[in-house]
Amino acid sequence: MKEANYNLRVQKWITALSVVLFLAKVVAYYLTNSLAILTDALESIVNVVAGGIGLYSLYIAAKPRDEDHPYGHGKAEFVSAAVEGTLIVAGGILIIYETIVNSIHPTPVTKLDVGLIMVAVTAAINYVAGSVCHRIGKKNRSLALQATGQHLQTDTYSTLAIIAGLVIMLLTKFFWLDKIIALLMSLVIIYNGYKIVRQSLAGIMDQQDMALLNEMVTNLNKNRRVHWIDLHNFRIIKYGSQLHIDCHLTVPWYLNVHEAHDEIDRLISFIQKEFGASIEFFVHTDGCLPFSCRLCDKFTCPVREHPFEHKVEWTLENLLSNRKHRLKQDAL
Repeated sequence: MKEANYNLRVQKWITALSVVLFLAKVVAYYLTNSLAILTDALESIVNVVAGGIGLYSLYIAAKPRDEDHPYGHGKAEFVSAAVEGTLIVAGGILIIYETIVNSIHPTPVTKLDVGLIMVAVTAAINYVAGSVCHRIGKKNRSLALQATGQHLQTDTYSTLAIIAGLVIMLLTKFFWLDKIIALLMSLVIIYNGYKIVRQSLAGIMDQQDMALLNEMVTNLNKNRRVHWIDLHNFRIIKYGSQLHIDCHLTVPWYLNVHEAHDEIDRLISFIQKEFGASIEFFVHTDGCLPFSCRLCDKFTCPVREHPFEHKVEWTLENLLSNRKHRLKQDAL
């Protein structure tokens, strides 16, 4: 919950900053009549609207769990990111429309030097803000902050391209480049919006984060305890910055309830130490069966029925499977 409140404060600052930068770009456009600068300003409108949506979603996500939302309100972040990505795509389409209109009814470009300085300042501020926002979002697993940070960084890159175009126009007087720059940047904006929408839909549909799973499997393999005979049916669901993990842990059948629970606590403590405390666990314990002896390297086991043959490495395939691990010949 502390992370959710911190994410909310960060988003407030980003939203306020987006408003200031948008106003600066609007002034630059009115001074220059540059379609390229208008492109930057239109994208900043999306920043402001998306920032407001992200702010509201993080406000909802920071609410504590209640009877109607037993897993919390973190899914609101995915909806926010989907809306933000859609707005980015819409902004790209609007830029294409404005370029076509300006081609039919052209407006002369003026005061490019002044506009160039103003846009350069906004680019520098955007880059710093986007980097900080994305880093915090990644650390706290907040898709809303990551989407906002990525958007601000994309805005910076597009602004740099626009600055380069303005410099060329200023030196060569090839003002027709204004429209070319605007069209190219609109395509970049639409593509980045599509990526954000796709990522948010993956979260809404509870798509597995394979990179996170791979990292967890690697760390669990390196730190397996002798009583952790098997781990399977391993699943991760994201609720904004909160992760929900459920799995089946096989332990020696002769452990009492307290001893088995102690192994669960050790598993939870290890994952939280490596991947953060904002993780909820549902761990089901299974008692080992005779076939487990061939896979178990607890050589001091007092009830072993079969000699140890080899240790089964945990992989994505067998951890995600809803089946206890067996030797190949036993599985037939």
